[in-house]
Amino acid sequence: MEKIRSTTILAVLHNGEVAIGGDGQASMGNTVAKGNVKKLRKLQDGKIVVGFAGSTADAFTLLDRFEEKLNAFGGNMKRAAIELAKDWRMDRYLRRLEAMMITASKDELLVLSGTGDVLEPDNQVAAIGSGSMYAQAAALALKKHAPQLSAEEMVKESLHIAADICVFTNHNIIIEKPL
Repeated sequence: MEKIRSTTILAVLHNGEVAIGGDGQASMGNTVAKGNVKKLRKLQDGKIVVGFAGSTADAFTLLDRFEEKLNAFGGNMKRAAIELAKDWRMDRYLRRLEAMMITASKDELLVLSGTGDVLEPDNQVAAIGSGSMYAQAAALALKKHAPQLSAEEMVKESLHIAADICVFTNHNIIIEKPL
C-alpha cells in the first residue's frame, strides 16, 4: 500500500506577528486521498502551533513526543525541539519516521527534520512539504514587495500560489496564529 503523503506548510514571522498555514490535501501516489486534512496542531494552550508534512502516522508520533518535551522543559520550544531532534536521530524507532515539522511560537519559527536538524529559517520564512519551495518563494517576494501585508495575509496568498503550481497542494487552507 502506498503511503499517504504530500502537503505544503508555510510559516511567516513578519512585523512581530507569526502565522502558520497548511493546505488540506493528502495524496497516495498521484491520487488525492483526502482534500480537507488538518495538518496544524495547537500545543501549550495555543502558544505553540506545529505544522507537519510526511507520513501522517509518523507525524502524530513526533507531535506526541514534541508535546512531551515541551511539558518536560516548561514550554521552552527551542529546548524541546533540540531534545526531540536528538531523540529522533539517535532512537532506533524514531529514526525510521518520515516526517518534518515546523514549530511556531509568537516570536520564533523552527524547522525540525529526522536528520537531527533544528533550523531557524532565514528571512523568518519556513516551508516544508511538496509545495514548499513555491510557497517559500512567494512569501519571500511578498515580504520584500508587499511589506504592508500581515503575516497571515502573506501565508494565505503564498499557499494559494503554491496550490496553483503544485499538484500535491490544494486551496483548502487553514491558518493559525500562536497566542
